[in-house]
Amino acid sequence: MIRNITIFFLLVFSSCAPEKKPADEKVKSNEKANETILFSKEKEIVTFVYHRFGDDRFPSTNITVTNFELHLQWLSANHYQVLSLSDALHYLQNDSMTRKTAVITIDDGYKSFYANGFPLLKKYKMPATLFINTETVGARDYMSWRELEQLTINGIEIGNHTHSHAYFLNQKQNERYTAFLNEIELSQKLIEEHLRLKPKVFAYPYGEFDDGFETIVKATGFIGAAAQNSGVINRSTNVFQLPRFPMSEAYTDKFVEKAQMESLHIIQSAPALPTVPRGKSRPILTLTIDPKGLRTDQLQCFVQNSSCKLRIVKQSPTELKMTMQATTSILKSRRTLYTLTAPDSSGNWHWYSHLWINPSIK
Repeated sequence: MIRNITIFFLLVFSSCAPEKKPADEKVKSNEKANETILFSKEKEIVTFVYHRFGDDRFPSTNITVTNFELHLQWLSANHYQVLSLSDALHYLQNDSMTRKTAVITIDDGYKSFYANGFPLLKKYKMPATLFINTETVGARDYMSWRELEQLTINGIEIGNHTHSHAYFLNQKQNERYTAFLNEIELSQKLIEEHLRLKPKVFAYPYGEFDDGFETIVKATGFIGAAAQNSGVINRSTNVFQLPRFPMSEAYTDKFVEKAQMESLHIIQSAPALPTVPRGKSRPILTLTIDPKGLRTDQLQCFVQNSSCKLRIVKQSPTELKMTMQATTSILKSRRTLYTLTAPDSSGNWHWYSHLWINPSIK
């Protein structure tokens, strides 16, 4: 059936996030048996993405072993339930008690995770989700199938990250979707052959996607897909555009801040997809959010490598519509984040980001 998806279908039908629901107001906590149960608060999930562990050859994607353990210690001491991504998505939709919840994801399958990161997860009895690109399994810097099998035995979920981890947006439009689908299917086949399991979750290479890629991921049977814009997941988040906070040495001092971050409730976002519109060097993002409980006079917006112009378009007790725009061109970078934050009346901070992708930069 997947093979019958035509390019026309992929280009016409894009996914839409479900209608946003307002957050509840007050939070009461009850600590029992080292758990924190949250009453009168909707479910949220904070997700982190790591790459290398204790490998200082690549500082931009590396976390020291010491700092990674500090992250796990903090989650444990503060009674977070740490789940695999699949289990977290099930938790989000079921009727279980609301708890502080975190997900640890790792991209690409480097050996340093097996040597330095995995032993700490095992020590703290925490699961994680590892997204692998199957073409590199067993290569010099990457884990072997035997090592990956050991991870699955010990509670690590395996997710699909395509076969080659290519820049699919740079392929010709009439070829990219076929290539993308072929790679997903090949990767699923190899994982099933070697690990005797079928991944339920997917991560877009480099966090890059469009409506066609999203449609394929849905149709292939995954229950969710991770991107690389930062933010917090709630029940109204599009599960095929899941945000994750990046964690490397550059961000490690922000771990506690991000772990305690809450989501902004987005009623509407335009555009919904990340590709920079043709001819727009300073693209405009239009957001409508639910302002309930927020200190809207303290809204802040940020743009990577630029400053941000925020303009309120319409305001009511139930909707706050605004535009965000970089003050200088973002076309010198392949990926640029627009981020919006605001505190609530209790002093908790809420976060949303939109990723812009400029495929002309490689």
